[in-house]
Amino acid sequence: MTTPARTEYLYELWDANWDDGPFGNYQVLQHPITKKTAKRIYFTYSTGAHRGGFVDRQRIEADGEIYHGYTLRRLHLNPPEIPGQLKPPSLAELKAAMAAAHPDRGGTHEAFIAARARYERARTTTPAPAAG
Repeated sequence: MTTPARTEYLYELWDANWDDGPFGNYQVLQHPITKKTAKRIYFTYSTGAHRGGFVDRQRIEADGEIYHGYTLRRLHLNPPEIPGQLKPPSLAELKAAMAAAHPDRGGTHEAFIAARARYERARTTTPAPAAG
């Protein structure tokens, strides 16, 4: 009994909202490799059209990724990490920054005003915790 050959892929980090915004809805797409030669790796696109393409094998194996100019895609040999969303500072962190920027603690008047504005903006837009 023979085991089926394992399918290999080229990977692409794709932002599903690139044309609608906001950015950051990332997915890793898998494009199946159909053939490898000494100079090229051939693959088919997993998104819609079943047409194929190829990349320079030496370059992608040396760098781990390559820019495929014809389709404007950055392709990777291994699945790329999905970038994390930046967590906004908490109210406690903003309050501490405001206190540290106070002129009585070595800050400047301008820095304190900017820190207080950030704190007030976050305080008025952060939903209150639900009562338990």
